[in-house]
Amino acid sequence: MIGKAAFFESLQTAIKENKITLPTLPEVALKVRDAVEQENVTAHQIADMVATDAALSARLLQVANSPLYRGRVPIESIQMAVTRLGYKLVRSLVVSLAMKQIFQATNDTLDVRLRSMWEQSVEIAAISRVLSQNLRHLDKEQAMLAGLIHNIGSLPILTWAESYPELMEDEAELDKLVAELTPAIGTQILEFWGFPESLVKVAAEAQNLSYDSGPQADYVDVVIVARLQALPADKVGDMASWINVPAFLKVGLDPEVEMIEIEGVAEDIESVQAFFL
Repeated sequence: MIGKAAFFESLQTAIKENKITLPTLPEVALKVRDAVEQENVTAHQIADMVATDAALSARLLQVANSPLYRGRVPIESIQMAVTRLGYKLVRSLVVSLAMKQIFQATNDTLDVRLRSMWEQSVEIAAISRVLSQNLRHLDKEQAMLAGLIHNIGSLPILTWAESYPELMEDEAELDKLVAELTPAIGTQILEFWGFPESLVKVAAEAQNLSYDSGPQADYVDVVIVARLQALPADKVGDMASWINVPAFLKVGLDPEVEMIEIEGVAEDIESVQAFFL
């Protein structure tokens, strides 16, 4: 059985030699992201970029008309969505919606794992969005995106693991390897994508329950709490120990409170899950 250090080294070599490529954001998401940074861009231009991807366009309209964003008048076109929602919100939504394409498996072996990972990421993204609503210095759509990308590093790890049949047959060992290497590879991917440092840190620190960057909550804190809130009942363990996790205090949530029981939270989480799943 290959060890962690040897596997990591072989993965890095494979990336350098183009035997395996890091995940890339769909072109339309990159174009919209870059365009929003330009001062003279128009709603029409952004709408035209989104319209080149029919599936993404349909999903953006669905999201724009969902209970989370819907206004009094239904949004009937991409340009109307850009105008009504604003450039930055559309950018966040386009990048977030495009993430689903990255979690597509190339074979049946990975399909079950990647589908499960995507569903888990969506749940964490939905909880992250709700958590950030009371943190005015954070953007709730960025918090949602943070939840979606927190475990992005596991994708190339799982793909490369197929080169080692004995590893694929040992599920416990594979899970351990993925957990240990995901932060480093995730950081590498998000830097490659040109994501801001605030989101790169999410990939690096989302599993670190001792993470504490200062008095104010950041996107890492939000995702840490969301990950713990999303744990299935049989893996929760001792919730009382969560009182020592700095993120809970900064996010403003009692560690023993289950968010899903707070009024209105379940509906918001279900709305986010509906347009990603």
